[in-house]
Amino acid sequence: MASQSARDVPLLIRSVNASAERRISPSWSVAQLRAKLEPITGVPPSCQKLTLRLPGHEEVVIEAQDEEVTQVAHWNLQAYAEIHVKDLRPPSALTNLTDTSAVPKYTMPASTYASLPATVLAWKKSQKLGRFDPSLPEHEAQKIQSLWDEIGTRGITLGRRCRLGSEDTRRGTVAYVGEVEEIPGKGPWIGVELDEPVGKNDGSVGGKRYFSCGEHRGVFVRPERVEIGDWGLLMEEDDEDLEEL
Repeated sequence: MASQSARDVPLLIRSVNASAERRISPSWSVAQLRAKLEPITGVPPSCQKLTLRLPGHEEVVIEAQDEEVTQVAHWNLQAYAEIHVKDLRPPSALTNLTDTSAVPKYTMPASTYASLPATVLAWKKSQKLGRFDPSLPEHEAQKIQSLWDEIGTRGITLGRRCRLGSEDTRRGTVAYVGEVEEIPGKGPWIGVELDEPVGKNDGSVGGKRYFSCGEHRGVFVRPERVEIGDWGLLMEEDDEDLEEL
């Protein structure tokens, strides 16, 4: 390892795209300093504005009329002071070193990945998990049937009054019972027209209409969240409360 002079001073180099600690020799000329900062910051020497920042002191610009001769020792360097390097080039000429969108990326073909032995996919195959489980179709059929059984047990039919998840403020009327292809997950969904605009849609999902209602008065939920009962309209109950004031 090359020996370093006792006079070298550890400084912190900062720029928009870089942050590093380097040992600086006060015997360097300003031109030498600029040249050594270019590979650290990516800023060409002619486009650098150097500022020395010392704790408790105002910032000092490092520049000289003859930078080939003027030494860095001209400035009072202190250990772990900061040299900030500003890029003076116009924005159109700057290179964005943090933007990786234009960097070519390797994408492994699905067929290649499927042929590799030591992957998560290979492990799932060997353990017969997920879609590789031979009993998966049977399990899915049982799950779907249990949802339909839940609908029957709860008495969920079109036109019945209900509330959702025991939330008394989310009452409505069952407006749809069946599959909703646009929502992930197989099995039946319950479409409810809510009394108040606290829903997610107007009875349509992904451009396909399943029932009609006002904006934000429609919602689709699984059967276990639907509680059938003789729930009155919220607006009517609010009116009754007003009559008692």
